[in-house]
Amino acid sequence: MTVRFSKVAAFALVAATLSIPVVHSHGDVSPQAVDTEGLDPLPEEIALENPYRLAGGEQYELAIKVGASGYNSNCARCHGLEAISGGIAPDLRMLEDGEFGDEWYMERVLNGYSQNGAYKMPPFAELLSQEAMWAIRSYTETRPKPE
Repeated sequence: MTVRFSKVAAFALVAATLSIPVVHSHGDVSPQAVDTEGLDPLPEEIALENPYRLAGGEQYELAIKVGASGYNSNCARCHGLEAISGGIAPDLRMLEDGEFGDEWYMERVLNGYSQNGAYKMPPFAELLSQEAMWAIRSYTETRPKPE
């Protein structure tokens, strides 16, 4: 009986040890840098409307690609893969289009969102460049909305 218990205990220990990386494999929750090379630099003052959408053309197309990478590194863990929310956080595809949606987006990204003293979304004002923030918005606003 002792031998059998030892095998079971050993199996449980190995199984628990192997599951540790799975439990912690959700990824680094620290904000990740976004490579914005190729995007036009923006003035220090925060734009009220997505400057890359307004510029259109190659800048907007590049912003969407840069934004996809930035979104996956910084937003997907809460807002869902490909900007499709799984219910943890708002579905960013549903933000209002244009200037009103842009203002709301930047307010949240810059200042975060807290409820009852706990951050539901951290502020990114000191962590991401304005170029990165608008690139992420460019990506999310081009994701197909649910029907």
